[in-house]
Amino acid sequence: MPMPHLASQNAEKPRLAVLGAPVEVGAGRRGTLMGPAALRTAGLVAGLKELDLHIEDRGDLAVPVFSEGNGAGRNARHFDEISAWARCLSDHSYDLLSGGYFPIFLGGDHSLSMGSVHGAMRHCARHKREFFVLWLDAHADFNTPETSPSGNMHGMSTAFLCGEDGFHGFFEHDSFEPLPPQNLYIFGLRSVDRDERALLRERGVNVFDMRHLDEFGASVLMRKIIEEVGARDGHLHVSLDVDFLDPSIAPGAGTPVPGGATYREAHLIMEMLYDSGLVRSLDVVELNPFLDERGKSACVLVDLIGSLFGRQIIERI
Repeated sequence: MPMPHLASQNAEKPRLAVLGAPVEVGAGRRGTLMGPAALRTAGLVAGLKELDLHIEDRGDLAVPVFSEGNGAGRNARHFDEISAWARCLSDHSYDLLSGGYFPIFLGGDHSLSMGSVHGAMRHCARHKREFFVLWLDAHADFNTPETSPSGNMHGMSTAFLCGEDGFHGFFEHDSFEPLPPQNLYIFGLRSVDRDERALLRERGVNVFDMRHLDEFGASVLMRKIIEEVGARDGHLHVSLDVDFLDPSIAPGAGTPVPGGATYREAHLIMEMLYDSGLVRSLDVVELNPFLDERGKSACVLVDLIGSLFGRQIIERI
């Protein structure tokens, strides 16, 4: 089955499948379970249909059945429930990609990416395609149960995916090929814990904090990522956290950090990703409508997703 991807004007358009993952126990504040509904209400599906894209809304997943026990004694809150979500999402991600779809996962807190990315990694391993992740987030999410100050698992997603210790039993079969840290790009970072910072440095993760964006500009940094992934014909998974954006334009985040990406910077990033044709799967996470202002954040995210799938002011030549 051909790999689905974002397409330039002369390429075949992808088939999209939207799937809600209303998980909220990975975060410190409740409310992200309403995120998928808010994105749909803001016109996500209708907007993508306007781009003449084939899109199937698969609805929302239900809370998976899970048993307690594996998480006992760990500094990882709701370990067993999040493990169940991750296994479920991994299977859906793998099946959708295997069926030729471009999956769009609507969150839900960022712990959902432990499953959605895991499934995409399995798919790429089967097809012997190199896999990369662009993590658009104010936070690195590279804590482990040992380093996390809070124990909230939405701050551990990238560490789990890169194979850090502390997650034994999270999947029934723990032996999976982890994401090489050099294939992870954390973009927009402006809040990081002390031990997490040390771990990022030791592992060699690609970190582009807001100082980098201010000094070099979003376009220069994105071009570097696109060139590196493109040179290796990689599958690029984009994981977009609402707190990547500055709280002034997207207030509906449970962990807002001042000084985030501007509206135009975010759209430029999405437009460049579309032009690259490299993106093949997507998460949109951490939208908390309870904290939003009359749907402001949901509407901004819907606009950004439109740019990621080719919405343009004027056709480029």
